[in-house]
Amino acid sequence: MKWMLVVLVGGVAPVNTDLVFDKFSDCLSAEAQMRQHYSDAFDAWDRVAAARIDRRSDYRKARDLEAKRLLSNVGTCVPHGGGDSVAPAEQPKPPAAPSQQPAAPSQPTPRP
Repeated sequence: MKWMLVVLVGGVAPVNTDLVFDKFSDCLSAEAQMRQHYSDAFDAWDRVAAARIDRRSDYRKARDLEAKRLLSNVGTCVPHGGGDSVAPAEQPKPPAAPSQQPAAPSQPTPRP
């Protein structure tokens, strides 16, 4: 069975990464690397923000927002049923306009 890494942006909205792995352990390793990347990015931001933001309350608010933005994205490994080639998922088509009467030959309107 193959496994695909899916990222849940904000912990909710799934985003397909198109990263497919032969082993579950490889998928979990990729997810751990992704988490580490987000953690490193947050730490780098935190070091710069701590030096730049003067007021402690402003720093705390900004830090909370940045933590939610970066650290609420999580990855998960899901079974992938496709073969060697992965076809993109078909987008749902918008609903068609209400059907109109078939075009009949125009006839003049009777006048009284």
